[in-house]
Amino acid sequence: MRVITGSARGRKLKTPENYDIRPTTDNVKEALFNIIQFDVEGRRVLDLFAGTGQLGIEALSRGARSCVFTDESREAVKIVKENLKTCGLEGTVLQTNALDYLRRGERFDLIFLDPPYDAGLYEPVLKTINSVDNLSDGGIIICETRREIPLPVLEAPYRKRKEYRYGKVKICIYTKESQV
Repeated sequence: MRVITGSARGRKLKTPENYDIRPTTDNVKEALFNIIQFDVEGRRVLDLFAGTGQLGIEALSRGARSCVFTDESREAVKIVKENLKTCGLEGTVLQTNALDYLRRGERFDLIFLDPPYDAGLYEPVLKTINSVDNLSDGGIIICETRREIPLPVLEAPYRKRKEYRYGKVKICIYTKESQV
């Protein structure tokens, strides 16, 4: 697993020794960043359920202004910190529950949402983001799921835009319409 492009291009990222963390495959990560390639630079990013931190690190490498990484796992937090150091990047890494963190009300331009597939967290996390309003106007949520997992429609101004399928994986894009 490597950083695809940007300031940390080619840097190898540490992965867990066990399978408690399921990193996004390089093919899916590359496809995901091709979708949002013009929406990363200068953005404030949240990598929920960070795991290895690879999505947030890729965003930082591509010019994101900042990134907050959250995960409940002590091992994941340690790996994210090591990967940031390896890449010469900085970010805020927090060992915390995703829902508790979202309820703080911070706003982000780009949110990566990739919880454990079978944890039943997609709907409560997306609905919390919607109700707390954690996304800035024009912001984007990138949600990675197993292909067959249904995702909810959110209340305006949030909108489910498009779904992409890559083998057994589905990427769903949500946006927040600008409030003019």
